[in-house]
Amino acid sequence: MASLDQIIDDFAFLDDWEDRYRYVIELGKALPDLAEEKRTAENKVMGCASQVWLVTHTTGDPDDPVMSFEGDSDAHIVRGLVAIVLATYSGKMASEIAGLDAFEIFSKIGLVENLSSQRSNGLRSMVNRIREVARVRAAA
Repeated sequence: MASLDQIIDDFAFLDDWEDRYRYVIELGKALPDLAEEKRTAENKVMGCASQVWLVTHTTGDPDDPVMSFEGDSDAHIVRGLVAIVLATYSGKMASEIAGLDAFEIFSKIGLVENLSSQRSNGLRSMVNRIREVARVRAAA
């Protein structure tokens, strides 16, 4: 899976949005499939037009664990957005995730402005869910 720095560099390299959309779709294709048993109502992200599932894993210090995420979607472009969200947040401590607004990063690469309002709302739902889980874990 591509790192966030790699994704930012690749976005900067690609000039037009058709190429960037294709790249987002490619990121989605590279995302490992989520096991069927993890596609539960509990893991489903509400507020997304497409079906999106996010699974949280924690390791290390229970007071401020390192968090990693798995995710999937039934739509190609949204799967790519899931990959970008996972690259943004996975491998960070809960306290860091709770304070990290991915939309600053997404705006910097022009991602938000070039999504439909429905996709943008879905992206916001994914980010909000991850940050809320992180806030709960960091406060535990």
